[in-house]
This record gives sequence, structure tokens and C-alpha cells, in this order.
Amino acid sequence: MWPSKQTYKETGYWNVTVYGRKHCYRLYTEHLNEAVHWVCAIQKVIDSKDPMETPTQLLIKDIEENHSNQETVEEIYKLNPILRHTKSPLYAPLLPFPYGSDDHSPHSVKGYTALRDEAVKIFNSLQQMENENDPVPLMQGVLQTCLDLRPLRDEVYCQVMKQTTEPPEPGSVSDLRYWQLLTCMSCTYLPSPAVLRFLQFHLHRMKSHYPSTETEKYADFILSSLDKTKQREYVPSYEEISVLIQRQELICTVHYPGAGVCKLPITSHTTAEELVEELIKKLKLNGSRNVFALFEQNNHYEQVLAKATIVADTLTRFENFTCKEKGFETRWRLYFKLYCFLDTDDVPKDSLEYSFLFEQAHEAVIQGYLPTNEESLQSLAALRLQFLNGDFSPSAPFPRLEELFPIYILHSRVLASSKPHITSKPSCPSLHKGLFSGALPNGLWNNSLVKQKAEESQKFRGRMKEEGANMMSAIVDKWKALQSMDRTEVMATYLSIVKQWSGFGSTVYDIDFYMSSVGSFSQRLWLGVSASALSLYKQGEVDAFENIQYSQITSFGVSDNSTFKVSVGEKEMIFETSKVDEITQLINTYLTCISNGPPHPGESSSSSSEDPSQLV
Repeated sequence: MWPSKQTYKETGYWNVTVYGRKHCYRLYTEHLNEAVHWVCAIQKVIDSKDPMETPTQLLIKDIEENHSNQETVEEIYKLNPILRHTKSPLYAPLLPFPYGSDDHSPHSVKGYTALRDEAVKIFNSLQQMENENDPVPLMQGVLQTCLDLRPLRDEVYCQVMKQTTEPPEPGSVSDLRYWQLLTCMSCTYLPSPAVLRFLQFHLHRMKSHYPSTETEKYADFILSSLDKTKQREYVPSYEEISVLIQRQELICTVHYPGAGVCKLPITSHTTAEELVEELIKKLKLNGSRNVFALFEQNNHYEQVLAKATIVADTLTRFENFTCKEKGFETRWRLYFKLYCFLDTDDVPKDSLEYSFLFEQAHEAVIQGYLPTNEESLQSLAALRLQFLNGDFSPSAPFPRLEELFPIYILHSRVLASSKPHITSKPSCPSLHKGLFSGALPNGLWNNSLVKQKAEESQKFRGRMKEEGANMMSAIVDKWKALQSMDRTEVMATYLSIVKQWSGFGSTVYDIDFYMSSVGSFSQRLWLGVSASALSLYKQGEVDAFENIQYSQITSFGVSDNSTFKVSVGEKEMIFETSKVDEITQLINTYLTCISNGPPHPGESSSSSSEDPSQLV
């Protein structure tokens, strides 16, 4: 309602907008003092008025006051059509909305209008939904609007309760559409306490009116959901709504190391912590001393899920990403794996957990996080081939080299041996401007550069192909020497090589910049986060140049979204990385494990702190 400076700049008039229940008034004046006087006077009137109550609100109060007297309640419903199903449109909201435009103006970018107009439009959508063959998109639209515009939630709950009261054909498809939407709403967000009490009363009343029917089953399902629902970040996905309207559980697919897949039923309320616990039981990992976690992952990205994350929300994001990002390279999935390495020595070699260790170690190797010589990397690649294919055979399938060996080594070698790019040579300004300024048209000069770059790129690909063939040949020669080695022996040998690095068992992160209060600074480091310490390495070097035991850390915390700070006594260290939240969450998990003593077998990542910025 405050005078609009933007309008004054555009029109020369100060604009004051007054929002009423049914109408919106725009007042204009050339003088700011007069506009401010209007605002103060109108606000004084508003503040002196009691909150407005609609007929529906008053009737809800009457029903609540007389809920123990069934005859009185039934009489209220009988005498007041506003509480019952209608085929007519709605001309005004059932509930009042706050004065002013603050409750919806931030959402105008999404195309929303005034709340009262949105409320009327939603009721029209509800009536349209009755006859839809596929109601899911319309339901998603209603849920999204209510998720965006909080004041609409109570209103739409009341609209749906109205339409499920004394319908013309109880149990018909059109009637059940409302119950299906109410089911989805109850799993997405809760109404205010007053409307929640009325909703619970309404559900119990419908159960008593329609025993042993679909209506009763939906009412029971909704009552159960209301006890579990927490605020969702996203509306349910198409798949989730499709199972919710059948009152069924959603089948969730979770991948794990070694190309394993596990399918588990989840509800709209299942958290990442609960799903991890179920996976530990299902995969018989209860005896593990290590900590497991659930990750969201595609070919280029991986992020651990916080324990309170609602899994269905993550699946909805996957659905949204899939709509925007077509193709295998961006396919999203849930991934279950080891998170904290507390005991890597006593894992039984015939267990699934041992294969997790092996697969995750191999993943680190091909990503380049094992500082060792090329000979050892070739041996590891040969062991991987033996694990995948058994003994050497010319007809055995060959994975791509990048699935066996850190390909960046070949890239670096080829780049180092290539001639410097012509454009990287310092040019002589006077010579360029004088002698050649008119020799060639700009287009020809640019075409020449493009052609040269294309030739260099082709040469680079040729060299990479040649180096790749030589590397694969060396790996195959080592593979042939592994005759008769079984899978268990392969994994043990592979891990014995990897464990030679003191950083084994650490989760390694790239650090863009590091600076300490004693004056040292570096770029492009590795930070290893392990069960006992933080270790700093120069990239590719075997030995850490600094080890910080957790017992030495006096505090740590996040400065901003790319910086975190660690204090050790008087010394402060600042790290810049894109993985700030992941690093602090992992450190917090290790610290929790240390403070709680040895973890119980099969403990999940649920012990981690929710707040990555929390100070130790």
C-alpha cells in the first residue's frame, strides 16, 4: 500500500494501492505528502477494525463448538449450502485473506494474480478435475499453487472439504477425484491448526457416513498421513501422485557400488535416514562398523543427502531435471555407498561391504585421487580387467580406457609433448599493425586460425588415440600375467596396492585456494577428510604437507558458500572450494562418531549434523 516510487518515475504520480476483499483501488496524487497522509489514514482504519470473518469461518467455529452434538452439527450442514458440494462456480473465497499485496507480490513473476482471484480460479480447476481422464497434471498445478502461495492452503483444504460433503454421487469417479486430491494435499503440506482440526472432524464424519467404502479408505489414509507430514520442498512427482491416488507406496530404485540395484517401497514421508536404515537391513550390512549414506548422483555430480531429506522430494527433482536435461549423461539416480571409513581392516573379504570398498577405491583411482606411479596404475587397471572378465581372452569385452585408468595422465602427456599453440606466442604489436595490417582481410585471417585449431585438435585426438592404444596394450600384458586369479583375490590385491597410500580411507576434495594465518598459501590442493584427521596434499603428491588431528581443532565453520575456516589454536586456515557443505557435513559426522565412541554396527549417516555451518 505504500506510495510507489517506480510509478512516480514512470507517470509523474504517486500511486497508493488499497486491496479490499473483492476490489482493488488505486489512488493517484502529484504530491508525496498527500500520498503518505492517505496511507496513514487508511492504515489507522484497518488497524481499528476487528479481523473479518467469512460465513464459512463462522460455521467452522459453530461446528467445532457443537462437535459432540451430532444433531446440531447435521442441522448446521443442512441449513448452510456453503458447506456442501456444489456444481455452481465460486464467486468469492471461503476464507478471508490478509490485507495488502505482500502475500503474493513476490510470486508475480510466476504469473499469479491476487489471492482472492487465485482462490476462485482453483475452485474452477477442481470442478474441471471431476471429468479429467488424467487428473494428475491438474492436481500438480493445484498443489504447486498452494505450495507457492501459503495463504491459499487453508482455502483449498476448505474447498475440497466442501466438495466432499454430500456429493450427488458418493463414490463416483468425480467424487473420488476430490478425495484423491485431498490425499495428495495431506502428503505435501498441512493446514493451519484451526483448519486441521476441522479437517480431522470432517474425515471422521465422512467415515461414519460411508462405512466400508472407498471414501472411508481414503479418509483413513489421509488421517494417517496428517500425523506424519512435514513441509515438502516440491509437489509430488507424476509417479508419486499416480500411486498416492491408489493409496499405494512408491517403489524407489537405489543403486549401489558394483552395478547393484535395490528396489524398496517408500511413502511420501520416508526420509533419507530411514531409507539408509532399510537398505542396511536388506543388504545385510548390520555388522559393519562403517557409516553409510544416500547420495543423489549423475555422471558429473554427486551430493550426499541430509538425514532429514524427504526421498520423494529428491525423486521429484529428478523428474524435473529429466524434463529439462535429455540424455544419458544427465540421468539422475539415488546411490547408496560407504560414507565414513571407520574400519577398513576388519571387513570380511566375502562380504558385500568389501566389494563396496573395492568399487569405491577403483572410483577414486580413475578420478585421479591416488598419487602413485604409472606402473602401479597399470597393475590396478589389469586387476580391474581380471575382476570384470576373468582370465585373458582375445574375445573378452574391453571397457573404455577411462573406466580402467586415470585418463588425465594421457591428456597431460600429450599436451606436454605438443608444440605451443601459435596464438599463445607473444606477438610484436608494431609488426602486426604495420607489416601485416592490410595483408589479409580479417575474415581470411580468422579462417586461417580456425583451420589451424581444427588441425591441432585432430592431431591431439590422433595422439590421444595412439597413447591410449599403447596404454591399453601395456595393461593387457599385465592382465595376461594374472591367470587363474579369482575375484576375491583380485579385490584383496587391488586394495593392498591402494592401501599403500597413507590417505586411503579419506574422502578427497579439490581445494581451489588455501591460506593460513602464518602466511602460507597455495592453489589447487587436495583435502583428505578421514576418521582421525584433515590432511592437506599438493595435488598428485604422496605425502601430506599438513595433518590436522580432530583433537587439535578448536573450531570450524562456513564463511560463505565457497569458503570455510578451520582454527587450530592461534592458527587459522581458510579453504576455498565448491564442496563447502559436503566437507563440513562429513567432518561433523566423523566428530559425532568420535564423541559418541565406537559406532554401533550398521550405523547410518543419520548421526551427521544437519547444519554444516555448526561450530565444533
